[in-house]
Amino acid sequence: MRMGVFHMPISFITGFRGLTPQTQPPARTPQAAAHATLLPVQKTPEARLQRTPEEQAEQDALAALVRQCMAGDQRAWHQMVTGQHRRVYAICYRFTGSPTEAEDMTQDVFLKVYRNLSSFDQQKGNFQTWITTLTRNLLVDNFRRTRLERASESLDATLSGEPDGPTMADRLTDSGISQEQHVAGLELKARIQLALQQLSPELREAVILRDLEDMDYKEIALVLQVPEGTVKSRISRGRGELAKLLSRIDGGRA
Repeated sequence: MRMGVFHMPISFITGFRGLTPQTQPPARTPQAAAHATLLPVQKTPEARLQRTPEEQAEQDALAALVRQCMAGDQRAWHQMVTGQHRRVYAICYRFTGSPTEAEDMTQDVFLKVYRNLSSFDQQKGNFQTWITTLTRNLLVDNFRRTRLERASESLDATLSGEPDGPTMADRLTDSGISQEQHVAGLELKARIQLALQQLSPELREAVILRDLEDMDYKEIALVLQVPEGTVKSRISRGRGELAKLLSRIDGGRA
């Protein structure tokens, strides 16, 4: 159901610059990480199709919040941006590999949401799929605009500083570790992020949406606007290339 024209003070968007995630779980021991699977354990297709009562309640609450935003409720807009910011930032960081660029892209996403929320139709899909599609499109457009600049950057640039946002290696973490083990975990996360940045954009986005955002094939197909078979192929190829890249990176460290 489409609502009327959406109006909201622009300060409600720009005020969220800098709300990057701050908490990172500590890493496993190198021995445990070596035996862990690279990618997180995924839900079965049946489990993905069946929402728990808690998940359904969250979806219903978000849908109600979006309706309030579309009616011009400033408090609802503030709540929606706060609730979606971490997820959008995480997608942007995992795709760009740069905390600064991810923050800028997150800002652009919410500006785009602000300008286009009145066109969102809840009968055609849920809000998280819509905002993920919008985020993906902005990231791909930005990648195309900056392709030549990226080609001239060294691989070391992606390792300049430990970002606040969670990375794929967060899925290989546990508690109760020493400082030495924590440092080893940070190095592992940096290597995974470096490998992720060397994937082609189409493989990278497929792996991010499936293995980090835990989206099902149908949702990813909607976001990427490709058949489900293409989604599965890209995920399989992406995982394979990622494993090879990590092996190559680890070999270079020996």
